[in-house]
Amino acid sequence: MHLRVHIITMTVLAVISDAILIPFYPQFFSARYGIESPVHVGAYVAAISIAVMCTLPFWARVARRVEPVHLLVYTQFAAGTFSLLSDWAPTVETYWVLSMLMFMCKSSYLLMYPYLMRLTPKEQHAATIGILSVVVHFGAIFGAVVGGFVLQTWGPRASILAMAAGDYFQMVVCLYLILSGKFVRVNTGEHAQTEAAEARRDGLLTRLPILKLALVMLMFDFSAYLIRPFFALYWQAVTGNDSELVSGMAFAIPGVVAIVALRLHAWIRARGGHLPDHTVGNLLLGAAGLLLHAASDPVLIVLGRVLYGWAFFQIIVKLEVNLFRLSTPQRYANDYAITNFFQNLGVLLSSFAAGAIVKQHGLHVPFWLAAAGFVLTALLDRLILKVPSAGHIAPGTQPAHPPPLEEPAHVH
Repeated sequence: MHLRVHIITMTVLAVISDAILIPFYPQFFSARYGIESPVHVGAYVAAISIAVMCTLPFWARVARRVEPVHLLVYTQFAAGTFSLLSDWAPTVETYWVLSMLMFMCKSSYLLMYPYLMRLTPKEQHAATIGILSVVVHFGAIFGAVVGGFVLQTWGPRASILAMAAGDYFQMVVCLYLILSGKFVRVNTGEHAQTEAAEARRDGLLTRLPILKLALVMLMFDFSAYLIRPFFALYWQAVTGNDSELVSGMAFAIPGVVAIVALRLHAWIRARGGHLPDHTVGNLLLGAAGLLLHAASDPVLIVLGRVLYGWAFFQIIVKLEVNLFRLSTPQRYANDYAITNFFQNLGVLLSSFAAGAIVKQHGLHVPFWLAAAGFVLTALLDRLILKVPSAGHIAPGTQPAHPPPLEEPAHVH
């Protein structure tokens, strides 16, 4: 198996284990601790974002001196262990502490994304990002459906055990890559140390394009995730069907659309076609899909999920391509940590806002506000994101990159 396949497999398992409970935290806290407050659910999802946004920059710094694959052996073992301990938690306060420690350790797996991009030539970034985006959506599909089935069939404890299994699987894959020598070192050697020293000397002006991009990502993620925490409850209220499995399938519709979009993109590229930049158009299309969610009609909600899923995939790919276009290989992990911080800040704010909005105004209002946020994101994209590429390689120039993924350097 190639290194690329191993990394993608790890990503799939990580996303699945993350997505198992995401749509069902209201039901989880109700079944396990008898807590019905939507504000509590919003605060918990927000706390997850805080845990990730505060620890990923730390892991990025550690990864300057430790190979990411080595680092994940320890962090994913710790994440799985904290997950198992949270299964024991007798009170909701204890569960909060143990599960937050789990997410803090789990967040390190995000370093595999810039690691993979560092091993990929820039001209292949768009295709690779598209694949990874679909992998994330596929993980959300499988995770949401499996999460609904597990919670409905075996209860909250089985959901926690399934999450822990995903962490331990990542640890095993990393151990296999290390022992078999099938991974590429990026942080050792004189050249890597020189690159790291140059990255540390970068000033604020060098980072300004990344910070502008991060601001657009913050607004987009705030809007996109505002509808997430209570969608399952909204679907159940509209349809009158209390099945977590069915609501999980509805939650995962955008993931199916993302897979279709990826296949369509591959078909167009294979025929020499060009994919124009329609970022603003996709944002407005996504806003229309979000408005359809608020129609309180199952058919219109499904149509809205389709439009939202199409737009979400296109926009995510474009924003991530911009990230690696504006960055340079030695700064990938650090710049990714910066944008991820702002993305999680958007998710954090949306989680707090979602709980308060649902409590005060009902389950349909987040869709209206999310649509307005997509329109504002389109304005920000036009106003501030037209920036020159920092360290961008001129057209026709072959970028320097480590050995190709198909022929990884072996560990000696």
